[in-house]
Amino acid sequence: MEPTGVQKLAWVLKILVTITFLCNLLVLPLVPVLVSFLSSGMPVHELLSNLTAAPPAPGDDFFYLSPPLQLFLLLLGAWRDNFSYTVVLTCFLLFCGVCTAVILWQARRVLGTILRGTPFCRENGRNLRRAAVCCFLISLFALIRLLWGFFYYGSLAPLLTYNALFVPVFFMGGLLCLVMSALFRQAAELKEEHDLTI
Repeated sequence: MEPTGVQKLAWVLKILVTITFLCNLLVLPLVPVLVSFLSSGMPVHELLSNLTAAPPAPGDDFFYLSPPLQLFLLLLGAWRDNFSYTVVLTCFLLFCGVCTAVILWQARRVLGTILRGTPFCRENGRNLRRAAVCCFLISLFALIRLLWGFFYYGSLAPLLTYNALFVPVFFMGGLLCLVMSALFRQAAELKEEHDLTI
């Protein structure tokens, strides 16, 4: 049977969602390192020039540290100097990354049912409800981080960050997923009733 236009689009979208999901999983373990770079305050070009510098001639520098060891000490110093900021940002980004991975996985499952030709099933309602819960959790934790920022900085500056944007965007995303979940459940019930009458 020839795939429909919707199934072709779902196939392309499933590939894109899978690539995004895999990139998300690859970046999650790197979050503490990336936050350390951010917390160190060192410009990226300076960091790269330090890491790619040629080693000194033998005997010139007794205390020469290899670039990987320099990087490790820099990251360790960033955690020590800005511990509370670094811990809060790392935990927030890791939590959001895990929730995003769950949302992407649920999207893959919904797209899989569309590719099978059975979009109106109860499974899609459950998948979208899980995605909605993750959206609400991201929104809640962004709000908590926003409030923490007010106390940490003692100003309204956190209102100009991505956290302030995450709160309404993911809240609306959660509401949209809940509405879609209810629609898919209702469509599945109607389909089951229709199948029973035939």
